[in-house]
Amino acid sequence: MSLEVEMRQITKRFPGVIADDRVDLEVRPGEIHALMGENGAGKSILMSILAGLNQPDEGEIYIRGEKVEFTSPLDAIDTGIGMVFQAFKLFPSMTIAENVIFGEEPRRGLRVDTSAATTAVTEISRRYGLAVDPKARVDSVPVGVLQRVEIIKALYRRARVLVLDEPTAVLTPQETERLFEILRALREDGHTIIFITHKMREVMAISDRVTVLRDGQVAAKLITSESSAEEITHHMTGRNVDLTATTASHPPGETVLQVQQLTVPGEGDQPLVDAVDLSLREGEIVGVAGVAGNGQRELAEAIMGLRSISSGNVHLYGNDLTTAQTRTRREAGLAYIPEDRHGVGTATQADGAANLSMGHHRSAPLLQHSLLRRSRMVAHARRLIERFAIKISSPDTLVGTLSGGNLQKVVVARELDHQTPVLIAEQPTRGVDIGAVESIHGELTRYRDRGGAILLISAELSEIFSLSDWIVVMFEGRIVAQMEASEATEAELGLLMAGSNVRQAGA
Repeated sequence: MSLEVEMRQITKRFPGVIADDRVDLEVRPGEIHALMGENGAGKSILMSILAGLNQPDEGEIYIRGEKVEFTSPLDAIDTGIGMVFQAFKLFPSMTIAENVIFGEEPRRGLRVDTSAATTAVTEISRRYGLAVDPKARVDSVPVGVLQRVEIIKALYRRARVLVLDEPTAVLTPQETERLFEILRALREDGHTIIFITHKMREVMAISDRVTVLRDGQVAAKLITSESSAEEITHHMTGRNVDLTATTASHPPGETVLQVQQLTVPGEGDQPLVDAVDLSLREGEIVGVAGVAGNGQRELAEAIMGLRSISSGNVHLYGNDLTTAQTRTRREAGLAYIPEDRHGVGTATQADGAANLSMGHHRSAPLLQHSLLRRSRMVAHARRLIERFAIKISSPDTLVGTLSGGNLQKVVVARELDHQTPVLIAEQPTRGVDIGAVESIHGELTRYRDRGGAILLISAELSEIFSLSDWIVVMFEGRIVAQMEASEATEAELGLLMAGSNVRQAGA
């Protein structure tokens, strides 16, 4: 059988790093091919080469048996390669049809033929069950629809090969299953899908074959139906991985964090956070489930003093922190893993030692006689780099050069090392490989078992179920349900996250 995509001996070097080392990838026509690997394994760079965003230092690319050389994404698009990025590249103020045709508009004389554009989007939508309204503005539709718009964009440009990068990161379980139905329909129509994901369950559910990268090289090529999640994970990490969290060995203690009627104003009448009541107890993890954009991030920022509130209060061990500055809140006992690891969680132009010392720099042992000791910062950084297996060449390396997953490890390592009574953790394992997920989950459960209280905000329902003692669901800024994790089901949470009022808050 001829191959749809063949990448031979692809090598890509960056200063001090070989991202891809003589990688071979063979993708057959009409298959869903999963590309897996830990952070820094080389999969994103490999796909950026296929999409024309980077050029290989060595190696060759063949599309349907014909050798190609891509100098830009336009070259890749012209040969039928369509990339759907994790961060959607859409114009919020434009309609779905306008976004789809942008840069390749049908014309009627000198004018854009909007009728033809709407017709083209409608035909693609109906053919593959993508279900979008071409006239709807992008900023008015849910995130699951945005995913479909990106796929329609690629199909409109006659893509035969779709590369999807972590496509389910912000979808509910129901939206994920709907996406899988669409991908299967595309496969049946002869399209080829390359699917990059960290989620093992999805690989087993949707893919035909799997290529596993480790340390820039191909570690395995597998037929999914003849393999197992354990085997794939072992090829990725070189070891057996267990993501089953242990339950707390003792009942929770006293209330540590109390949030009452917390409201964060929005631009219009609808607040971003709407009269939220929430409490955390010692030795307890409360998981916050919800589709991105329903107030979870704003809730965390308000608790940390990073966002203004219009009403409500925040108490830590009974002390009122409602009007306190962020530094005061941190000194009082709040640690914070922010969702935005680049803009908020790290200083990307600073090195590893400086980033891992943040928050520790005002006290011993890093501070001595009112002076910050560089040698102690470096020693402190080396300890955390080893403990959390951060892939960084040295504490002197700028963290802006790290992969997203390793940058996340820097934030998690620093915040967990503070040993505060409360940790606000937003998306603590987003973009992190399965081996690092196991490590971070272990650190969070040990933090809890030492008596720490965690507010866990995660788009990963498997993570919410694995770690949480209690679960609350946010929709449009409100807590619409709360339940013990042992009583919750994924289907029920998915409906609640989508706005179905299955269970009232406090029930």
